[in-house]
Amino acid sequence: MRHTSLASLPCPVARTLDVIGEWWTLLIVRDALLGARRFEDFKATGIADNILSARLKKRVDEGIFERQPYQERPERHEYLLTEKGEGLALVVAALRSWGQEWTHGNDQSLRLSHRDCGHEVSTTAYCKQCGHPLTRDEVTLERIGPSAGAGSVSALTR
Repeated sequence: MRHTSLASLPCPVARTLDVIGEWWTLLIVRDALLGARRFEDFKATGIADNILSARLKKRVDEGIFERQPYQERPERHEYLLTEKGEGLALVVAALRSWGQEWTHGNDQSLRLSHRDCGHEVSTTAYCKQCGHPLTRDEVTLERIGPSAGAGSVSALTR
């Protein structure tokens, strides 16, 4: 099934989904954050070779990974996260946090830790202005730009 590109939409969420918006991509990034570098490392998730190959190629083209040779005969490459790819660490951590709260099952995934002290990192949202930690009931979504208008505010409360 072919999807429409979201790359030109005036919304960073849509543009981000155009780059990483299917489940294999974020699992590949998760595994890379945990140290996977080679094609065989990424296969541990259960992804088919053809899908993995296509996803890695697209993520290299998008600048999420850098492809570097590690063997000449046969030619083989490692896939290293770029700064752009490493920037997805907090996205993966936020998805993990959501999954811990809203899904059921064992958690043998990953833990995002502060390098200096070793403690787990929180994905808590904070107000940029006052620094106050926020809960879901304190947050609203607001449209910005020319499309903002009546009915553009949506509370995240139930």
